[in-house]
Amino acid sequence: MKETNYIDQIFQGDTLTILKNLPDEILDMGVTSPPYNKGENKKGWLVKNVKYVGATDKMPENEYQQNQIDVLNEIYRATKPGGSFFYNHKLRWERGVLLHPMDWLRRTNWIIRQEIIWDRMIAANIRGWRFWQVEERIYWLYKPIGKNLIGEELQARHALLSSIWRFPPEQKNPHPAPFPIALPVRAIYSIMDEKKGLIVDPYCGSGTTLVAAKLLGSKYIGIDISEEYINFARQRLSNTQQDSKFVLEETSKHVVQKTFKDRKKNGEFTGRYGPKPPTGNIPEISLFDYLSNEES
Repeated sequence: MKETNYIDQIFQGDTLTILKNLPDEILDMGVTSPPYNKGENKKGWLVKNVKYVGATDKMPENEYQQNQIDVLNEIYRATKPGGSFFYNHKLRWERGVLLHPMDWLRRTNWIIRQEIIWDRMIAANIRGWRFWQVEERIYWLYKPIGKNLIGEELQARHALLSSIWRFPPEQKNPHPAPFPIALPVRAIYSIMDEKKGLIVDPYCGSGTTLVAAKLLGSKYIGIDISEEYINFARQRLSNTQQDSKFVLEETSKHVVQKTFKDRKKNGEFTGRYGPKPPTGNIPEISLFDYLSNEES
């Protein structure tokens, strides 16, 4: 496939089939959220009266997991050494048995660099069998360069962000399972920093990752089985102004006044996380006196 045939393009069809046609080692990174194989093809949890279009979202679990392994390995093949892929999924239960994304991620070629918790700030499951499941997982997958299995350090302004990402899902979106644009912006900006590259979303849906890539100055490749979602994604890509404010809002959070090294050099703390403990004689204080001081 020639470069002009896949850069800044969205392809309709089966994800695995299309990925197999991409050349080796062309991608810098990617962000995606695949169907969760929950059998909810009638209605989304959060976006009411919206049906999944073009997919049933239910396969035999062993086939589903093998399909995800094959998809992730094709992305690995097409990704440059040192590249990253952010994979959003969640914990599921089937007849009381926990189905964990690690069940198949460990069987791919990727190095699992980190597990990030996405606090969606809203519960999708309102049944009382378990505590409300407000979180999903984002797995930072990494393709090593040679024997370097750890990868390069993040810039301090990105590394100081927490591994718990709090974003509410988008509400005004025709796709039944959209993530907010701040999520792919954080992933792409943290990895690419000021660099530009080629970003893939093999389940692009309404095009959120592609819009984030475009607004950050990168190129993109999108894949989805639904013509309806692809048409909506193309509309968003033709007019990104309404999304640009969310990109500026997220990138403005990637700021650090002092690095860990600066603080240590200035004696502001001795450990990685806490302030420098006081020295000298510390006066004892009773709990009663402490509470009295707090009230006053």
